[in-house]
Amino acid sequence: MAEKKIVSATTGKEVKGGNGKITAAPSGKSTVGLRVCAVILWVCALVCEFFALRVMTEMTIIPFLSSIEPLYQGIGFLVLDLILVIIGAQLWKKANHINPMSEKNKALFWLWNNMGVIACAICFLPFIILLLTNKDADKKTKTVGTIAAAVALLIGGVASYDFNPVSAEQLASENPQVYWTAHGKKFHTFDDCTTLNRSEELTAGTVAQAEEAGRESLCKVCQKRMETEGTTPAALDTTNAVDTTNVLELPQEAVDAAENALENLGEAVNQ
Repeated sequence: MAEKKIVSATTGKEVKGGNGKITAAPSGKSTVGLRVCAVILWVCALVCEFFALRVMTEMTIIPFLSSIEPLYQGIGFLVLDLILVIIGAQLWKKANHINPMSEKNKALFWLWNNMGVIACAICFLPFIILLLTNKDADKKTKTVGTIAAAVALLIGGVASYDFNPVSAEQLASENPQVYWTAHGKKFHTFDDCTTLNRSEELTAGTVAQAEEAGRESLCKVCQKRMETEGTTPAALDTTNAVDTTNVLELPQEAVDAAENALENLGEAVNQ
C-alpha cells in the first residue's frame, strides 16, 4: 500500500501521520520561536549573573553606574537576572503546553517541563557560591548579596515550575487528531484504517474541523479498533455518556400508576 499524503486542515501543509497511533491534532502553531526566545533570555540572565558578581566584588567598574554603590549595582543586576529567568520560563512552559512531550519517561518529562527551574538554579546558585567563597568581598556584601540571590532563586524557582504540565498522551486524549477523505462521510482516528486503503490523500485536523467539513460521525472500524486496543481518547469516549434514546420508553404499568396518582391528587385538592 502506497504511503498516504496527509495535509493539515489548519495550515494546509503536509504533516506526518499517526502511523496507526492516536496523536494530538495539529495546532498550527510553531513552538520553535518560543523556545529560542526562552534560551536567549536565559543566556542574557547568565550575563546578568556574571556582571552582578563582578560589580558587587568591585572586579568590574561600570562608568555610568559609578555613582551607585557596588553592592546595589549587583542587586540591580540580580533583579534583571530574575526578570529574564521568569519571562524565559513562561515562554518555555507555553511552548510545552502547545507541543508537549511524552510522559513515558517520567524523569525526562519532568526535566523538559521544568527547564525554567534548572535555568533559574544555574543563574543564581553559582553566584551565591562564588560570592561566599570570595576572599576580597566584605561581610556586608556577602550577607546582603547572598540573601538577595537566595530570595531571587526562590521566587524564580516557584514562578518557573510547571505545576500543571501537559503530556502528549493527555493532549491526544483531549484533542485527538482525526483524518478524513475528500469525499467520505466519516472521520477516522487511524490513518491506516482499512477503509482508507484506496485513499491517496487525507486531511488531518480536530474533531470540530472534521464536523465543519461535513464528517459528523466516527468510522465504525476505527471505533471498534479503539475499543479493542483500549485507546479511546477522552474526547471520543461515550461509555460514560447518558443514554437518552430510551429515556421516555417507560413500562405501561408505570405510566398508568402515575396517571392514577395524579387523578387521586387532583380529587384530594378539589375536596
